[in-house]
Amino acid sequence: MKLNHGMILASWLGKRMQPITLKTPKPLIQIGEKSLLERAIDLLINHGIEEIAINVYHLPGQIKDFISSKKYKAKIIISDEQDMLLDTGGGILHATRYFKKPFVAVNPDTLWSDAYCNELKDLEDLYLKKKKPCLLLVNKNLSFDSSFKGDFNLNDGVISRDNNNEFIFTGLQILDQSVFSSVKDKIFSMNKIWNYLIENNSLIGKESKQKFYHLNTKEMYDKISNLRNYWLKIIVLALLSSK
Repeated sequence: MKLNHGMILASWLGKRMQPITLKTPKPLIQIGEKSLLERAIDLLINHGIEEIAINVYHLPGQIKDFISSKKYKAKIIISDEQDMLLDTGGGILHATRYFKKPFVAVNPDTLWSDAYCNELKDLEDLYLKKKKPCLLLVNKNLSFDSSFKGDFNLNDGVISRDNNNEFIFTGLQILDQSVFSSVKDKIFSMNKIWNYLIENNSLIGKESKQKFYHLNTKEMYDKISNLRNYWLKIIVLALLSSK
């Protein structure tokens, strides 16, 4: 069995990214040569995902125009939440309601790179072996943003929570529709689902070894942009000195 469905959460207002997000939806913010949304789409397509649902809310026309301007190998479906913002859990449920098989859900505010391709494959292998919802986590010591607090603990592949959480959710998870079977609300957070699964020892995880870059504030955008510019200068100077 191979996963061929994916979902990207792209409906955030991005208030902490203002003033950038007043005119540009957060998923279309550019880091380097690609936007956050492009990085998430590329991650899924490079994994072999054939159908991707993307939920939208803030400045949805720009995201729709962006998708229309591209010729992606995967079929892309827009899940429009303009009438009602559904939060993370509600957004995933609504966007994937027609998926009959397990799917990969991705938050695009992580700077996804080719380095994550193998880790997504490992996460898929774990899911297919255990047949349980699984998350890709990273130790908070690997976070570029040192202020990030942990979301979970990870022990022998099993996810838990307490007051000393050491792991951050990277934004990559594999789910199926059964995790939503007991939910009656339209608007709800994925935390509601995760907490229920944790109570039943049914949420598992894989540890990422990548340096974790997460775009959550204007300040972090500036830091990551400056970091990239610094390394570009180093590369250019090295090339010039070699001539």
